[in-house]
Amino acid sequence: MFKVHDLCSVVPPIQAGGAGVYNHTSVALGYAWKNVDLSAGPSAAIYLMPACGNTLCGRIAGMAVGGHAQINAYVAGPLGVSVTANADWIGGSSRVLPGQASVTVVAGPVLRWSAK
Repeated sequence: MFKVHDLCSVVPPIQAGGAGVYNHTSVALGYAWKNVDLSAGPSAAIYLMPACGNTLCGRIAGMAVGGHAQINAYVAGPLGVSVTANADWIGGSSRVLPGQASVTVVAGPVLRWSAK
């Protein structure tokens, strides 16, 4: 199977930094069984958000490359559980977060429908 994912997250304010946005897009290849599907692939992210390092807080902005993986398990007909993991490597010359990684793991319900 072939998937395209887009996850847009609103990052809550940290101290006086204000809110931020983190948009993560990925393209994935996978395999589907009767009650489970699994996919993985490369990703890219665009971000503008508040962040705090060891000694300094501020706003960071940029682009990052990374990876994406997702598993969906359907436990009651079309109702199931989905777990998605995204990792992005945030580099650059930021004094706030010099050369860090961003990892997002999301789990929750999923509903499958199909057209015949």
